[in-house]
Amino acid sequence: MTPSLTTLIPHTHLNREERRLHFYAKGENIPTGSQGVWRVCQGIVQLSTLYPNGEEGLLGWVGSGMCFSLWLTSLETYQAKALSDVYLIWYSIGEIENSPTLAKEILPQLTRRLRQVEGMLAIAGYRRVEERLRQLLLLLQQEIGQNVAEGTRIIVRLTHQDIANAINTSRVTVTRLLGQFKKKGVISFDSQRHLIIRHGKLSLCIPSSDFDPFQSNAS
Repeated sequence: MTPSLTTLIPHTHLNREERRLHFYAKGENIPTGSQGVWRVCQGIVQLSTLYPNGEEGLLGWVGSGMCFSLWLTSLETYQAKALSDVYLIWYSIGEIENSPTLAKEILPQLTRRLRQVEGMLAIAGYRRVEERLRQLLLLLQQEIGQNVAEGTRIIVRLTHQDIANAINTSRVTVTRLLGQFKKKGVISFDSQRHLIIRHGKLSLCIPSSDFDPFQSNAS
């Protein structure tokens, strides 16, 4: 049964009017219109771009309450994919511009998204791919993590290629490093193959001494 808008985002300006919930199943691409903004009510959306050489660059993730739109970026190629079943609502630019209340509610979520982008950029400043992976896991822990008995469970399944795209390396390198992290007890996987970051392990894994904000190397 489709959830109601009131159930997904109660007690806000967003549900004072009747609005259509847009549903996209896991794995579906979501159209990124330039004349408005999507707001996530439930689920996780992955944002990415395509480089001229055809490779994909991962831009981050948008969870409940957060917004995304082609209107909010200058990238020529901007893609959105549902990493889980997602429910969205759409607001036109005119609605946002003409409603101070709506704009006020959306602004904090845009700020949150900006901070995530800054986090992704900071990851690119580490020379060692091992440290880029460690920093990405810390970001995932913060953005799409769920506390469980063993540590923090990443609530969606990311492929090794997704992770490689995020830290500018190869899928083979990510597979090798995740295997090493697992052997060290830094990460584990649950029965559904969701990654779990073990309590207190990640911060002790690799020294954070190789940050260079002016250099980002692929490995």
